[in-house]
Amino acid sequence: MTPLLPALQDGSGPAAAREAVRFGEHTLTYAQLAAASDALAARLAGAGRVAVWATPTPETVVAVVAALRAGVPAVPLNPRTGERELAHIVADSAPSAVLAGAGDVLPPALGALDRTDVDTSATVVNGVGFPEPSPESPALIVYTSGTTGPPKGAILPRRAIAASLDALEDAWQWTGDDVLVHALPLFHVHGLILGVLGPLRRGGSVRHLGRFSAEGVARELGSGGTMLFGVPTMYHRLAETLGDGSAPDAAGLAKALAGARLLVSGSAALPVHDHERIAAATGRGVVERYGMTETLMNTGVRADGEPRPGTVGAPLPGVELRLVEEDGTPLVGPTAEDAVGEIQVRGPNVFTGYLNRPDATAAAFTEDGWFRTGDMATLDTDGCVRIVGRRATDLIKSGGYKIGAGEIENALLDHPGVREAAVTGEPDPDLGERIVAWVVPSDPGAPPTEAELADHVAAQLAPHKRPRTVRYLEALPRNDMGKIMKRSLGA
Repeated sequence: MTPLLPALQDGSGPAAAREAVRFGEHTLTYAQLAAASDALAARLAGAGRVAVWATPTPETVVAVVAALRAGVPAVPLNPRTGERELAHIVADSAPSAVLAGAGDVLPPALGALDRTDVDTSATVVNGVGFPEPSPESPALIVYTSGTTGPPKGAILPRRAIAASLDALEDAWQWTGDDVLVHALPLFHVHGLILGVLGPLRRGGSVRHLGRFSAEGVARELGSGGTMLFGVPTMYHRLAETLGDGSAPDAAGLAKALAGARLLVSGSAALPVHDHERIAAATGRGVVERYGMTETLMNTGVRADGEPRPGTVGAPLPGVELRLVEEDGTPLVGPTAEDAVGEIQVRGPNVFTGYLNRPDATAAAFTEDGWFRTGDMATLDTDGCVRIVGRRATDLIKSGGYKIGAGEIENALLDHPGVREAAVTGEPDPDLGERIVAWVVPSDPGAPPTEAELADHVAAQLAPHKRPRTVRYLEALPRNDMGKIMKRSLGA
């Protein structure tokens, strides 16, 4: 049975001295990571589930790798989660212990759990062998954001992680020579599975910035980093730093980004405006991919293809993807081009189900096994996917039209007076729903007028897509992954 993390099977092999992970000045070679994780795995053997206090530190990496080596499902916990939500996750997942760094202060919601401190310098005296668990055995239980109720625990089996990472190996030509740079949180699929387990499965290395900064990105990419993973908020800040090239650190950042083999954005759509600004300053395009907690990775723009702003690429190897009408009828044939439908997927990348929620699991799948993502999209003629947004928050039905919020947001961001923008729909007695633009102006003292923005969108797209209402904000509400929380806007 193929190991999930083959480079860690033998801490004395050829990769033993290679750097596996780096967090600031703290580095672990493959030999050190294997020794520390095996020592902890020996203590975890036979446990049901364990929680991991997922700070951006080497201790989190050791804890998760140890759980994977021991065949014990790990539940990554967001250290910024509130007490009520954290108590729900603990009660729902019922871990036998919580793994944390020795200096971590844990909240009262975890007080009843046995605590195991993670020692990154530990070793195994006599060596321990761990059989590779079944591909269907749970590896991680990752809790969703809970936008429509209490968070649900998505059970991610080992085969889903392996399938997604191997599909990205093909799409991105990912090898053990790659050095990945990122600053993503480690309680989420993007930062933990793609950003940590991805390099470790390839036998490469990861450098975590701890806290995102343009200076950190430039430093690490300029000193051997080959890949950068980020979310749109991060790339927006990089684009702002690049600016017109006059900022003191703009030249160094542009050179570092230009020298990277691959720049990848995910977790939300990257505005076309930021795509264009980064490409203009660096000559390097950003590629996007599409995935979610329950499915891991579904599509991706290939490393050997052309970056195409607005598209998240074609389905990855092994992933089946289709668009369906509201009644579940698949969109097929010539009429499917440019038609908006819900994305449904199936394949080895898809999760097992929701922990303790057979009702939610059954509702998430069709009778023939397709997972209902709730994301709306169109398909280009070459099979590339263009995400419109979430069915619940980004599909606006106005005047008989189905309108995606994303294209209006991109149009608004092309206006020089708009720094940030989000679009939602609100009930309207005449139109069904009216389009509402939430705008953070570039100059709060002289924001563009509602009429100016409506005319700007109508000229770029179509008159029926213009915002009917504009509301001005100092900042858009975002979650830990940089996604705009549109339900907060509506409230």
